[in-house]
Amino acid sequence: MSFQLKNASSGMGVAEHTMSTFLELKRKKMHRYVIFKIDEKKMEVVVDKTGDPGESYVDFAASLPEDDCRYAVYDLDFVTEENCQKSKIFFIAWSPSDSRIRAKMLYATSKGRFRHDLDGIHYEIQATDPTEMDLDLLRGRAN
Repeated sequence: MSFQLKNASSGMGVAEHTMSTFLELKRKKMHRYVIFKIDEKKMEVVVDKTGDPGESYVDFAASLPEDDCRYAVYDLDFVTEENCQKSKIFFIAWSPSDSRIRAKMLYATSKGRFRHDLDGIHYEIQATDPTEMDLDLLRGRAN
């Protein structure tokens, strides 16, 4: 059974597996991160890669391609000043400078709807290079 949410502005669908994988991260903590890509033939967002709960932010950042766009969600665990363990989910729109123009446009026009469909995102970051999504930046936003 194929379930697709269509984005009216871009005609982009979202694969059922994409949403269930996000829910595995959000509810069950089965993944540290999920990286999504747009399958241009099917015109739908699909899962590109998942990270095990024990993987680091460095592992996550290294998984993003240097020359192609991706969407990603990262589950950041941190300790507050009150010494409470917390978790916040970040949505990262990765669009490096070396990406194809078509890919940048496709990801930009599809982002709003896809991001809206991912219920439970706490923060959103747009990044064109690794410095714009530095771990300290995420920690600063989460606190």
